[in-house]
Amino acid sequence: MNNPVRWERWTVVLLKPDCLRRGLAGDVLDMVRHHLHVVDVRTVLPTEAQIFAHYDDILDRSAVLGRDVPAELRRIYVGRPTGIALAHGPRAARRLRVLLGPTDPAVAPTGTIRGRFGADTLAAAISDGRLVDNLIHSSDTIDAAARDFDIWYGPGHRHLLAPPRSPVPGRAS
Repeated sequence: MNNPVRWERWTVVLLKPDCLRRGLAGDVLDMVRHHLHVVDVRTVLPTEAQIFAHYDDILDRSAVLGRDVPAELRRIYVGRPTGIALAHGPRAARRLRVLLGPTDPAVAPTGTIRGRFGADTLAAAISDGRLVDNLIHSSDTIDAAARDFDIWYGPGHRHLLAPPRSPVPGRAS
């Protein structure tokens, strides 16, 4: 690909193991598809290295969060099927983060993914000494989209970064 990637138009989506375990991947991706083009979806078994690279910003926050973050990330992800998807559209990361809703499904509006499908609460997770199960994660910034792509897809998949030719579903050209 000769053109530089316009990362503001891309986001990487993680369908967390709780989402796949509950059979919600299709419903969640349908909501995403109303806002963005989903150009690739696959299931992976994350490695510890991928998870630690992805969550690098919270790895050292065990004391602040009151739980062993590395151990929790291993428990949640390592060896468990996780969906990854690549989505494209105007202001992709920002738009999808709004659709996800707040981290705590208990306070997420019903029109958001976490509000509609969330079954856990931050209060229950804190009480249990674990991280909250909240179905989905997506890149939160342009820089994070590029970093997340490198973690989950890598340079061998840059061909996926060709913008779709049709307009974003539900939007006029």
